[in-house]
Amino acid sequence: MDQETTQPTPATKPEPATSRLEMAETQVGSVFVSNYPPYSQWSEGDLEAFEATIHAAPEADAPPLGMYLHIPFCRKRCRFCYFRVYTDKNADEVKTYCAALAREVDAYAALPVTQGRPLRFVYFGGGTPSYIAAKHLAELIRRIRVAFPWDQVEEVTFECEPGTLTQSKLENIHKLGITRLSLGVEHFDDHILEINGRAHVSTEINRVLPWVHEIGFDQFNLDLIAGMIGETWETWRDTVEKTIDANPDSVTVYQLELPFNTGISKEFMDGTLDVPLADWAQKREWQQYAFERLAEAGYEVSSAYTMVRGKGSFRYRDSLWHGADMLGTGVSSFGHVGGVHVQNTANWTEYLAAIDEDRLPVLRALATSADDRLIREFILQMKTGAIDAAYFSDKFGVDVLARFADPLERLGSRDMLTLRDDGFDMTRDGLLQVDSLLPEFYDARHRNARYT
Repeated sequence: MDQETTQPTPATKPEPATSRLEMAETQVGSVFVSNYPPYSQWSEGDLEAFEATIHAAPEADAPPLGMYLHIPFCRKRCRFCYFRVYTDKNADEVKTYCAALAREVDAYAALPVTQGRPLRFVYFGGGTPSYIAAKHLAELIRRIRVAFPWDQVEEVTFECEPGTLTQSKLENIHKLGITRLSLGVEHFDDHILEINGRAHVSTEINRVLPWVHEIGFDQFNLDLIAGMIGETWETWRDTVEKTIDANPDSVTVYQLELPFNTGISKEFMDGTLDVPLADWAQKREWQQYAFERLAEAGYEVSSAYTMVRGKGSFRYRDSLWHGADMLGTGVSSFGHVGGVHVQNTANWTEYLAAIDEDRLPVLRALATSADDRLIREFILQMKTGAIDAAYFSDKFGVDVLARFADPLERLGSRDMLTLRDDGFDMTRDGLLQVDSLLPEFYDARHRNARYT
């Protein structure tokens, strides 16, 4: 769930991700902020800027470079899913896609902008990367490592769905160099998993957990979602306890949201949704409960969504929130290179055709300004729970406490944050709803727009 892969469609109303709108009830619209400026502001018009950037040598002080690879296959599409996924591709089509993905990586490796820049992090997201056969994965990784050696990679994350894993597949994944395994559990209750459209069941989760620990990945993350359809305090408490028993290095807890292209959203908008949805206050209570129990079990807050213990860390997230470049590869994926945001086409046929024609399959881009990049890092780092003003002064030459004095004062008066001389700290209430607070810091041009 780390990479949003949606197509732009017309806005119907303001969304929390781009406005000061505060929703009490769960409604259709993006809440989670993964990037800035909003995706709806990206266009074909800035693809020329992207082309100029990738065909120029990198700056001497170029940021760290990483890579995202989108594996868009799933056994089943969840009712709350807003990613570009396919559930109808056969083995030959999966093999064809993996070969095209490797060719896209080769194309980036040959560009001037990547020369002399080793990868620092790699992320396999989806979809379900663990859906593909071990032999296809092995060949894909072999080709990636030829194009971009991993000798300086600090983290390789791989998303998994429990029902797609066997012990031998997990062993192969580990041998291929995966260091951070992220298991999309979402919930431990079979009824809730079923009515939300998840493909796996609790017996598959319980079967996988001993293998994960026995194999010994450097890091093991477990994902949960608070507020899924059918959630109750009883089921949520049970899921939190089973999560603690699973003993992951990190736990990521998202609050259910309904971007425009989810199955639940479509049912909501056409009036056919016949089940109640938890409101935002309830979802925040559930997330807070999870964080409190995890803290009692020895975990510490790492971000608005993540608790970590011991060796738990997330290089991919921390790098992006501090301005790293990332090559986004695969259908519909997003990247950022040399100050330019870019997204690939979300169309399967167009993606494969572009690769066959030796073209990068890019759809739209946005050349960001220095101020865009300042705001982007500022709002994303707010999700960590604290802002160090000196970081922004050193990097951007801007006193962010003065620049954002008005919105900081407003949020401080609401007990969302606590100011200090060298920055500020988010309060627990502020961190629980941080995404809805971030538009306070947007440039006026980007407020009240469609997010995706």
